[in-house]
Amino acid sequence: MTDSKYFTTTKKGEIFELKAELNSDKKEKKKEAVKKVIASMTVGKDVSALFPDVVNCMQTDNLELKKLVYLYLMNYAKSQPDMAIMAVNTFVKDCEDPNPLIRALAVRTMGCIRVDKITEYLCEPLRKCLKDEDPYVRKTAAVCVAKLHDINAQLVEDQGFLDTLKDLISDSNPMVVANAVAALSEIAESHPNSNLLDLNPQTINKLLTALNECTEWGQIFILDCLANYTPRDDRESQSICERVTPRLSHANSAVVLSAVKVLMKFMEMLPKDLDYYGTLLKKLAPPLVTLLSAEPELQYVALRNINLIVQRRPEIMKHEMKVFFVKYNDPIYVKLEKLDIMIRLASQANIAQVLAELKEYATEVDVDFVRKAVRAIGRCAIKVEQSAERCVSTLLDLIQTKVNYVVQEAIVVIKDIFRKYPNKYESVIATLCENLDSLDEPEARAAMIWIVGEYAERIDNADELLESFLEGFHDESTQVQLQLLTAIVKLFLKKPTETQELVQQVLSLATQDSDNPDLRDRGYIYWRLLSTDPVAAKEVVLAEKPLISEETDLIEPTLLEELICHIGTLASVYHKPPSAFVEGSRGVQHKRLPGSAGSGESVDSPETTSTAGVSDAPPAVIPSQGDLLGDLLNLDLTPTTAGPPPPAPSSGMQLGGMDLLGGGLDSLLGGDLGGTPAIGAGFGAAPAALPASFSAPVSGGLDDLFDLGGGVGMPMGAYSPPKSVWLPAMKAKGLEISGTFARRAGVIQMEMTLTNKAMSVMTDFAIQFNRNSFGLSPAGPLQVLTPLSPNQSIEVALPLNTSGPVMKMDPLNNLQVAVKNNIDVFYFSCQYPISMLFVEDGKMERQIFLATWKDIPNDNESQFQIKDCHLSSDAASNKLQGSNIFTIAKRTVDGQDMLYQSMKLTNGIWVLAELRIQAGNPNYTISLKCRAAEVSQCVFQSYEAVLKN
Repeated sequence: MTDSKYFTTTKKGEIFELKAELNSDKKEKKKEAVKKVIASMTVGKDVSALFPDVVNCMQTDNLELKKLVYLYLMNYAKSQPDMAIMAVNTFVKDCEDPNPLIRALAVRTMGCIRVDKITEYLCEPLRKCLKDEDPYVRKTAAVCVAKLHDINAQLVEDQGFLDTLKDLISDSNPMVVANAVAALSEIAESHPNSNLLDLNPQTINKLLTALNECTEWGQIFILDCLANYTPRDDRESQSICERVTPRLSHANSAVVLSAVKVLMKFMEMLPKDLDYYGTLLKKLAPPLVTLLSAEPELQYVALRNINLIVQRRPEIMKHEMKVFFVKYNDPIYVKLEKLDIMIRLASQANIAQVLAELKEYATEVDVDFVRKAVRAIGRCAIKVEQSAERCVSTLLDLIQTKVNYVVQEAIVVIKDIFRKYPNKYESVIATLCENLDSLDEPEARAAMIWIVGEYAERIDNADELLESFLEGFHDESTQVQLQLLTAIVKLFLKKPTETQELVQQVLSLATQDSDNPDLRDRGYIYWRLLSTDPVAAKEVVLAEKPLISEETDLIEPTLLEELICHIGTLASVYHKPPSAFVEGSRGVQHKRLPGSAGSGESVDSPETTSTAGVSDAPPAVIPSQGDLLGDLLNLDLTPTTAGPPPPAPSSGMQLGGMDLLGGGLDSLLGGDLGGTPAIGAGFGAAPAALPASFSAPVSGGLDDLFDLGGGVGMPMGAYSPPKSVWLPAMKAKGLEISGTFARRAGVIQMEMTLTNKAMSVMTDFAIQFNRNSFGLSPAGPLQVLTPLSPNQSIEVALPLNTSGPVMKMDPLNNLQVAVKNNIDVFYFSCQYPISMLFVEDGKMERQIFLATWKDIPNDNESQFQIKDCHLSSDAASNKLQGSNIFTIAKRTVDGQDMLYQSMKLTNGIWVLAELRIQAGNPNYTISLKCRAAEVSQCVFQSYEAVLKN
């Protein structure tokens, strides 16, 4: 009879009966009872009440029974830690059993019982098993060390198990070597800075020797370990490649991909003129092609990896185009991936067969695949210039089929072809215009509108075409509305006399009738431009566009390097670094390819480039990424409720860079709208009732556009340092952050420019500060309300308060910041000028000033020189007052002006100053007194910055 009988029971007093059977004298009955217990446990019944009875069954010579009891023990030890200690003696005894299978079973189970109380008892048996004569026991014990390290890392280090593991790398049995490598790699991942796997040429040689005799999974462990090694020179690199190459012909696809990963990494160090380099390239293609004859799921994994390899080294697969041709019975996910690789491999040599194939795909029945195929034809045209004409005629043939979705995709890609090859294929515009009525998808409508606006001078009825879109303006998607607004403004600038009414209509729709801030802002910018300076408007709107690049969807180089180092893992399938999808990835290291031969880049040397004011390494005090990620992911999702909201800036500008012109149209046009603002002929006059808040300053790049000066609510002369780059794009996967700090109307602001220099859209921004000297923390969420597209920048003003946790930093004004987006969490540190913390009520009464000056000990007085400053004492006093440094009194002694000044920090600390200015002498002397003397250095730096700017 089969084991299924153990799962079918209708008994009521089941636990009681099992208890009796477990305590039976008959061995067979005991065994049957334990099987029933395990069956109940498997289906989710709680049989923990039987713990002592099951543990009593451990004392047996029957291997099958012992395995079952150990299985039960692993499952329930955590919930019954006190009872589990009863089993310790049996473990210790079993670790000395003459049968190696029982010894290994005991040590394996010990590693799986995750109970702190037991771990210390297991050290002695584990030590013996690590030195056991039987390799099966040693290999099991090696893995047990990694498990024990996960429970209690300190214990493993104190007991010297890590050194024993390192010794096992030199073991005579290849399986023991593989398991030791696997265990050390596992431990090293959770402790990235510990140099556990101290790889040197001798160790590498041992690993390569073991590689030939291991099981397939042992080979994968060893190959993954080899991939983390950086050879000393190209000769060592070549030697390792030669010994790894035979793995390419292994039957297991995981071994093949691990070998490819090692070879891809070490090829970086081989000179390209070396004969072996060419040989290696030829050897890499066949195993990758073989992977494509497996089942679809494996094919997909192989294709995702090949996609990365082709982006890094297209020459490997350049002669293998045919294997990527789509088969009729391929699943859609395989088809789309093959299509993507075909485009990457397209070149002048093979473009004819690629185009013929793509045209065939465009007549398939699968809509998603057809769309992708049509788009692929456009990408070929952009990539291979010689084929552009053939691609355009192929697209025109497809448009003639009148299949709706084919026509729409064709129009989208033709727009890109026009961008790549201006003034070459515009003859096809007439054909495109014929299909105007059939367009119902936003992207296709937007592309068609762009074409009409861009080539309005060549289309006789351009105004009629655009007017037809205008009829349902409010029903269109934002993408179409924005494109329509721009297209009509272009048309107006090209044909001003005929289209004045049309442009008035669209500007009115965009600004008055729309509640979309992006659309409204663009409408006002055009309106303002056209009404003040039509010539400037022409230069801005009709400026020559940069040619689009060949490959817009290439993975950015730094990410590609990292993904190449993760070939054969989930990262290579997702095309994302592990840190993006491994939860609590405290140990995920960012890997890089070694410097290529002859590049002069030292392999081990850290990057020498650094940016002023940006610390290169994550600051020591910032918690590790895992700790911080948990908090950051909960950040900024709800409005802050604690405490009153931060004071609004004095102008109508809404922080966060969205509605630049303030609280809706009512405030903008000064209350009641009263009909459409009239527009003078040729836009000579500004809109009627010019927006009230145009007089209010507008942040960022709009200052010059609206011809306005000054900052938001800023007292005259307040100093804010110029923006500097805090987080360079190369350190943040394409996100660049530059910024500065400002105090505006009593609110401290962190003003940042976020620039997306990556290839993918960035969303879900959040920010968090580490503890700092003055408790600076965000007063609200980071307002980035629209996705940040590639090559786009956005200005963000983040209000800060000083109610956060405090910890003294070095230097005192250092601020450590973590910024999260949909890609990763990034860290940087910057320094804020301490003048941002000087409050508005920092003016001391004269008598109190005098008493305080005398009261502060002389040891707390610091003296500094401010050099090359050419201001009079009155000018200096006015300038400093703008930054809340108040002059209490002034006296002149022997032609020298003495200014006595006070300032108060947000945490209530007072700083007193005596500034001596001698007429004709560009060097000032400043004496500072403060009960917290460490503040003086920062205050002096602020004085210097304010007076010299």
